[in-house]
Amino acid sequence: MENIKELHSKVKKILYSLTGITLTENKDIMINNRLDKLKRNTKHSGSIDELLGEIIDGKYTTEFINTFTTNKTHFFREDFHFVDLKDRVLPSFINSRDEIKMYCSAASTGEEPYSMAITVKEVDPSLKASITATDIDTDVLQQAANGIYRFQKSSKEFPDWIKPQKYFKRRIQKNLVGDEILIKVNDDLKKMVTFGQMNLNDNSYPFPKNQFDVVFCRNVLIYFSVEDQNTILKKLFSLLKIGGTLYIGHSENPHDLINYSKRVGQNIFVKIKDID
Repeated sequence: MENIKELHSKVKKILYSLTGITLTENKDIMINNRLDKLKRNTKHSGSIDELLGEIIDGKYTTEFINTFTTNKTHFFREDFHFVDLKDRVLPSFINSRDEIKMYCSAASTGEEPYSMAITVKEVDPSLKASITATDIDTDVLQQAANGIYRFQKSSKEFPDWIKPQKYFKRRIQKNLVGDEILIKVNDDLKKMVTFGQMNLNDNSYPFPKNQFDVVFCRNVLIYFSVEDQNTILKKLFSLLKIGGTLYIGHSENPHDLINYSKRVGQNIFVKIKDID
């Protein structure tokens, strides 16, 4: 049992060193399952301990990160944020005709940034908008760039104010279950979104300060320690223009940002001043 604990401890230390993600004590089964997956993905013939040793030496780091990051998402998750984007944020850009620049900091397989793009199109198809979307996991970024998803026609994934057929093409595919279909994001949406790899735990981000009008950072901070959450939020906040909007997940905390922003809805914060 001690060897298992030591192995899990090593995994947690490697994951934190590479990503900043902190795994809690109740993740033992998940760690075991993902170690098995890691062995399969790397086709490593040695022991798990030997594989981890090679990762520490700099080999298989991408495979390790992609295996141990969590990518739970769906279209219009926590849709009240998209309603706020539609009703409060975007109308001002209709009048000014300025380009709206948005950042999705945990793109996963792409549903969130594409939901942002659909919201823009629903408000005004002629609006100029660009969405930068990053994630640390290269596998999910490839899925996002492909823009192909399994979708159940009976699901309530899209809110009533969205007609999915306007934004997706249906693809023919065998071996689907029940009323499941394959849908592909149309080219107009794809042109709005630029995907790239980035680690939120990096010391600095490859964007200038005050670049974005909107920043989404939702349901990713929960994987970091409280101290690291606060650090990440401050770095993201510096990218936001004065008057810009930050959206965070329903169970996440704005920490020190509360002193530099105004809460305008459920985990919706408008930047009122830069952090000194």
